Amino acid sequence: MKAEAIRPDWPAPARVRACMTTRIGGVSRAPWSSFNLGDHVGDDSAHVAANRAHLREMLPAEPPWLTQVHGTRVAELGRDKDFQADAVVARAAGQVCAVLTADCLPVLFCDRGGSVVAAAHAGWRGLAAGVLEATVSAMRVPPGEILVWMGAAIGPQAFEVGDEVREAFVAQHAGAAAAFAPHAPGKWLADIYALARLRLGAAGVHAVHGGGRCTFGEADTFFSYRRDGVTGRMAALVWLE
Repeated sequence: MKAEAIRPDWPAPARVRACMTTRIGGVSRAPWSSFNLGDHVGDDSAHVAANRAHLREMLPAEPPWLTQVHGTRVAELGRDKDFQADAVVARAAGQVCAVLTADCLPVLFCDRGGSVVAAAHAGWRGLAAGVLEATVSAMRVPPGEILVWMGAAIGPQAFEVGDEVREAFVAQHAGAAAAFAPHAPGKWLADIYALARLRLGAAGVHAVHGGGRCTFGEADTFFSYRRDGVTGRMAALVWLE
């Protein structure tokens, strides 16, 4: 079965290429079935390697796989050797930026001139800490020239969080309160897409696309850590031709 991928619906320049993988089309067995790209989730390493080799056939180069720690560090391809980071930026053709997710928000970036691309992994901790703002800064172009596409993440009907998560966002942006719906005593349903749009807008980035899928609810299409616990990872990737 051929791996299925989502193509971003955004007005990116012609030389910008991007996609997000789904769980469909790989060789991994349950509970990682089937196109798992994460090598840190307990899956057979040979299956992960086969899935990554299949992905490589769709790409101009092997992406450096980040060690993601829910932080704000941005690695730059062609310059950095340390890939413990939660975002990555590239300026040369053929360099592939990639992040892995299974409920966290994958965010892809490019500029209108097609000179730089980036990918960021934004769980709530990284989002609150400023990983998207750090990525915008690392691109070194005017924020108004940046286009963003948000890939599939846990949707606002499924993302239950505690008071401490809401307070972390509202303390920084009063408008963040609108992204939390009361759910139970001390519990809220959070809209990670709305939070990302708010923070990107505050950073001067307003051309934001995507953000309509739910990893938790679409079990046949996406991995979800919140839903399944032991599960695989999808990749969101962007590069310049």
